[in-house]
Amino acid sequence: MKQKSENTRLHYDTIIVGGGQAGLSVSHNLQKHGIDHIIFEKHRIGHSWRNDRWDSFCLVTPNWQCQLPDFPYQGDDPQGFMLKDEIVDYVEAFAKKVNPPIMEGVAVNRVWRGEHGKLHVSTTAGEFSTDHLVVATGGYDIPIVPDYAHSLPKHITQIHSVNYRNPEQLPDGEVLVVGSGQSGVQLVEDLHLAGRKVHLAVGSAPRSPRMYRGRETTEWLFDLGFYQLTIDRHPLGDEAKHKTNHYLTGRGGGHEIDLRQFALEGVKLYGSMANIDGSILEFSADLIKNLDDADEIYVNIRNDIDRYIAENNIDAPIEPPFRKVWEPELDPTRINADAENITSIIWAIGFRPNYRWIELSAFDGRGFPQYDRGVSNVDGLYFIGLPWLHTWGSGRFLGIADDAEYLADVIQRKLAVKAVAEL
Repeated sequence: MKQKSENTRLHYDTIIVGGGQAGLSVSHNLQKHGIDHIIFEKHRIGHSWRNDRWDSFCLVTPNWQCQLPDFPYQGDDPQGFMLKDEIVDYVEAFAKKVNPPIMEGVAVNRVWRGEHGKLHVSTTAGEFSTDHLVVATGGYDIPIVPDYAHSLPKHITQIHSVNYRNPEQLPDGEVLVVGSGQSGVQLVEDLHLAGRKVHLAVGSAPRSPRMYRGRETTEWLFDLGFYQLTIDRHPLGDEAKHKTNHYLTGRGGGHEIDLRQFALEGVKLYGSMANIDGSILEFSADLIKNLDDADEIYVNIRNDIDRYIAENNIDAPIEPPFRKVWEPELDPTRINADAENITSIIWAIGFRPNYRWIELSAFDGRGFPQYDRGVSNVDGLYFIGLPWLHTWGSGRFLGIADDAEYLADVIQRKLAVKAVAEL
């Protein structure tokens, strides 16, 4: 890789902030166009995969979906699910192929519009300017912990999922996981398999089958066109960007996760977390609804696949109808953490983006960027690597290539128009 060790340039046609798979993919396409650019990466390539995941972390989508530009998965287990270290190796191998102009260990502190319309970029390596700025930092900047968490007694350990590594790091006793998105349910399984007593505050996340009618479900969904579904065609519109992904896991070769089965095995389930008052933990009375809603999505996915099989006369084995394996007798709304011997809480309720360093009018009232296929309403500003940037596949290894190619083409066209205007 072309590692820049010092500030030898002041202006670049394009600056990319973030050297993960999204930023590297943009660099790959900019190089094809011969566009002058540089990447600023706050840490090092592969940092979030290497440093912000638990020990047993693996992909929830099969390896065949790893389709970075001109660099598809080339291993011998396309139906498998790469472990954390294998993901790091894949991203680092892609970076070696791209050989990007990158400055690692360089943070971008501020971006603003300067004179002559240039975007000014202040970094820990100096001051730069650019015509086009691509933000490839992702949306997982600030771990979400509710304000009422401060009232939890100090003898109860609390951490965010980004800081969880393994069951051994937690004190003896029982564990409450708050949040049933992809991370939350996988941490529950990690703790449960290690023999820990686990409690789970169940949120509104949907779930998905892993295998159905003789085939991995993501293969069916790919054939059905779900990954190519664009945000403008989604019934929820832009609100889809803020919805939680379906939960399932790639652990042990991949399987679906049924929270009702966890309950049969001793995991205690509650509704969504509502408040903490000392050792008293309060939950909403929505456990039954949240379980039923997740199952409804699960069944809908199966029904979509059934229709596709019937319409295309596909020979596929028949599956028995879905049935609930457990129903809660109660929907408890208050427990005493000390009485339940809960000694630690893991917050798995997501992240908020932090774009405060971008001093441009490109965000909505909640601080989320506004764009069309990653092209901001602010001239020269772009985003990539976010869920539903354009399609359901955006933000995943599967969809980044198309998004990066599109942005590079937009930048190339704008630079060409500028060059003609300056003749």
